[in-house]
Formats: sequence, structure tokens, C-alpha cells
Amino acid sequence: MSSKSIGLSKSRVLAGLQCHKRLWWTVHEPTAPELLPDELTQAHFDDGTRVGEAARAYVPGGVLIDLPHRAYEERVTATRKAMIRGARVIYEAAFRADSVFVSVDILERTAAGLGIVEVKSTTRVKEQHLPDIALQAHVLGRAGLDIARLEIMHLNRACVHPDLSDLFVREEVTEPARRARETMPRVVDEQCAMLAGPLPTVAVGDHCRAPYECPFMSRCWPARPPHHVSTLYSAGRRALLLEEQGYATIHDLPDDVPLKAIQDRQRRAVQSGRVVVEEGLRAALEAFKTPVAFLDFETIGLPIPVWNGCHPYDPVPVQFSCHVQEWLADDSADPRPALAERLLEACETARTIATYNAIFERGCLERMAEALPAHAQRLRRLAERIVDLLPVVRNHVYHPEFVGSFSLKSVLPALVPELRYDALAVADGATASLELERLLFQERELDAEARVRLREDLLCYCGQDSWGLVKLLECLRHLARS
Repeated sequence: MSSKSIGLSKSRVLAGLQCHKRLWWTVHEPTAPELLPDELTQAHFDDGTRVGEAARAYVPGGVLIDLPHRAYEERVTATRKAMIRGARVIYEAAFRADSVFVSVDILERTAAGLGIVEVKSTTRVKEQHLPDIALQAHVLGRAGLDIARLEIMHLNRACVHPDLSDLFVREEVTEPARRARETMPRVVDEQCAMLAGPLPTVAVGDHCRAPYECPFMSRCWPARPPHHVSTLYSAGRRALLLEEQGYATIHDLPDDVPLKAIQDRQRRAVQSGRVVVEEGLRAALEAFKTPVAFLDFETIGLPIPVWNGCHPYDPVPVQFSCHVQEWLADDSADPRPALAERLLEACETARTIATYNAIFERGCLERMAEALPAHAQRLRRLAERIVDLLPVVRNHVYHPEFVGSFSLKSVLPALVPELRYDALAVADGATASLELERLLFQERELDAEARVRLREDLLCYCGQDSWGLVKLLECLRHLARS
């Protein structure tokens, strides 16, 4: 296979920087099912596209190379013509040099020379952004251009709707990216040589998950037995050390292997095959004074805010369930005023507001209080009544089926088996957030029947979370008595 036929792109080179085996499969098996993005990954891609399009308005007056994604030669030709005409700014400028094709978000001609502006939907510059922009500079340099400046243009968390004039921050990374830029000729040559040969041998390791989880994880990582030492709660690299010492599963860990308190409770539960309950559970449950309201929020975190007072990625509650009372926004209008009124009504008589991972619900209430001065005092009083079930479980109870996790999706099916999430159409918070955004902002994609069905699915999911808290507290009280 010649280097020209390999067809490297920016995304492929970056995949190869993480792992040569991942790149080999990506190139030689382009239709592999692992490469098909799931809904959450596609939503992330779509957010990036929208942010990239929005960024053009902050570097105005440019020429857009508006051609199909795979029209590589046509895009390169159109870019060359735009440069010959003296365009000051080009959006989606396309270049090919040697074996690599890249597309530049914003190519800007200034008095100091040509600059590459890479737009990111993050709120800060990340380490993995440097080889990204360095590769672009390398390819443009090989195409005969002198690139004087490299910038990352990212979202600004300090921006507050409705004033979006400071939505983006531009940070120069010319010097931080210099080393990555200097290594690119060697990187590209090594990848081309590797791709021309058989599947390379690469040991598994931390690189399989950083900076992104590899889609081919299941091909490389061996199947692990139940209760593998890696499932120890918050074990981190300790799990690797235990495995190196010959301990495959938690069943193999003798009492004289020192563990943290929660991990020791997990060991006792797994080795005995039963729930382990600490004596302090009864005292911890005294904080849940009746009457109790059981609260769960679902939120949307938009990269480009659309409601007053919101910053990029603020998690805005658009749905809540408070045991029997439920509410879900109807459209893209700011949901907070109506939600706050219904929420305050639902929780009015409760002495305790029970949640799971209270920092999330308290954050939602605090941000609503800031946005809604008329309700601020009552919302903050509500936040003061919140009591968290998560630390109660984490510090006093372990069931073998938790498998090292104290998320509600792990705890609830183990302690309350009749409440499972695998049969729900919406089964986790990330999917709920994605579907809420689709329901409220992508109306044209849904007919009336689909909208009704999606609302029912979202209400069912959020309702199960709050009802699950009711049953969880009942279960914990029973365990404390017995």
C-alpha cells in the first residue's frame, strides 16, 4: 500500500498518536461497527459543528469552502483559488501535503502573517489540542505556506447570555505547540510505514482511555472474571499492583492485604456473598426527617447559552420529579420560572428533600435562585433542606452487585431489584439530557406522536429516579432495623 493510497487525515493521525493499532484498524476496516458513533458521541460531534459555525461570526468577512466533506480535491482547489484572490479569512480551508489531508477551521491573514485558528467546543485549551493544531501547521508548511501564529479559540465560561459578544476566547499556542509541530514529519512517516504492514502489536495500557477511549477496546482487553480487582471502589493504579502481585479477583484478597474502609467493606460483601451493613446506618438515617420529598432533576447543558444568565455548559434544569409530582418543559422557552413555581409547590410541606448526589441538585437550585430573584429566597431555603442519600449508602452499605460503583444505576437495582433501568427507553442521565435537547430544540425532527412518546419516556425515567429514592430509603431503614 502506497502512502498516497492510505489517505491520512487529521483525525486518523491523532488516532495513531494514541495507538498505532487503533489507526491500523481505522484505515484498514473503515466500516468496522466500532467506528459508528453512538447517539451521545454524535451529539458531541454536532455540538462541535455548531460551535465551529458560530465562531465564524467572531472572525468575520471570510470565505467559506462550502463543499461536501469527501470532496477532498475540490476543497483543496477552492481553497487555493480563494488564497490567490487574496481572501483575508477562509473558513474550512483545505490542504493536502504528502499523505495527509487537513481542514482548517479558520485561516486568517494578518499583518504578522498567516495564522491558524482551531475552534474547540471546550472551555479551555487542553493538552490534546496541541498535536491537533501542530499537524495542521505541518501540512500547511509542506504545502508551501509560512504559518506565523497558532491559536485555539474556545468557549468562554465567563460569557453570560444574552450578551454573547465574549462567547469565545482566543489563546495563542504557537510556542506550546512547537515541539509537537517539530515531531510531525517523523510521526507521519512512522504511521505511513506502519499502515503499509501487518497489524502492529501494541500492549494495552493507560493510552487505551486517554485522551479518548478507544473504540476498539473490546478487541484488545481480555474478558475479566466477575469481581476482578479492577472493580475495587476507587482503586486506580492499585488494581494493577494487586494484579501484578497475583490477585485476580476480590475473592483472592486475604484479610492481611490492607484496603481502604469502603474497599474492605466491598471485600467482605463479595467474599460472603451478602449485603454488608455498618452499625452507623441507623444514626445516619435520622437526618431524613418526615415528611420527606424525593427530588431528581434532569438538565440540559448547551455549549452556546440561550437563556438569560446562563454560561456555556451551565446544567439548566428542564425537568424534575418530586415523588408523585412531575414537570417537563414544553418548548424551548426558558423553563426555569415555571419549573421553580411547580417545584416550590411540590416541596412546600417537606422537612427534608432527599436526593442522590446532592451537589448536583443544590447546584441546580443555586443557579435558579440567581436567575430568578423573585424565587431566590425560597429556592435557597429548599437547598438548605436537602439531605444526600449517596454518602449514607457509600459509608454504611455494600451489596456485591454494586461492582465498585455507588451510582444510583448500580445501587438501586441491587437493593431494590424490581426497579431496573435496562427496560426503559431512556435509561441514563446523559441520554436523558440528549433527548431533552432534542425534544425542546429540534421540533422539526419529531412528529406529534413521536413527541408524545418521547415525553412519556423522559417522565418515566425521571419518575423512576425519584421513586427509586423512596424505595431506597425504605430499604435502608429496613437494613438499619435488621
